[in-house]
Amino acid sequence: MRLELLWHIVSVEARRRMTYRADFWIGSVAGIVVKFAVAAFIVGAIFRESGAGRIGGFTYQEMLLYYVTVVLMGLFVQTSEREQSVSQEIYEGGLTRHLLYPVSYGTMKYAQQIAAAVPALIQATLLTVWVPWAVGIPEGLTWGSAARGLAALAAANMLHFLLTYPVQLVAFWADNVWSLLVMHRFASALLGGMLVPLALFPEGARRVLELLPFRYLYAFPVEAFLGRVPPRDWAAGMVLSAAWCGVFTLIGRAVWRRGMLEYTGVGI
Repeated sequence: MRLELLWHIVSVEARRRMTYRADFWIGSVAGIVVKFAVAAFIVGAIFRESGAGRIGGFTYQEMLLYYVTVVLMGLFVQTSEREQSVSQEIYEGGLTRHLLYPVSYGTMKYAQQIAAAVPALIQATLLTVWVPWAVGIPEGLTWGSAARGLAALAAANMLHFLLTYPVQLVAFWADNVWSLLVMHRFASALLGGMLVPLALFPEGARRVLELLPFRYLYAFPVEAFLGRVPPRDWAAGMVLSAAWCGVFTLIGRAVWRRGMLEYTGVGI
């Protein structure tokens, strides 16, 4: 795929996402404020009921900062508007026109996801300005940890797409895959550290979760960014994340080839 074409897809999609700027910003800020308030309430309740000064290796301030960071980074990882675009196009028959384009369908859809994530990254960057005053700056956060966290975040965005892509392709055989996407979203949030930091899981469960792809969607980028992951462990995590990307790329291609044998071009 030519870089010019990729850039054109990203540019057009990003502009479309920000067409209604007032709605874009009001919805985003309101959503983040609500999530932050809920996180502060839950974290405060946990520490008050336990009476402990540190839980799972987190102080109250550190856990609150973890939740703030995972919400902001989640904007870039999750692009919910694009999550059902593939299944919808298969269901309605809109996939047909994409087969005529001089680019593979999966690559084009990933370019659209990148475009959808660009405004989210802008949001997260601007909204991060108030975090040091509201929550504080962790001791482990350095320029090096920030760079490692952003690299892990980029890998998380790709892994999220590759995880949802085969699920959406089930639309070749099913009328609606919305329930599967909801199950995937919940499993990713729970097992990936968005709902609960993985440090709060039992030790045996943590060892298993470190091998699964879900950790590399949320917990790993956040922990790397906050300086809670040593450089050697970060490198090992990036290798494992890349390996999972490779696995789900192969799965996606296999499901695509099988599904195209079922596709009639007129929708379902």
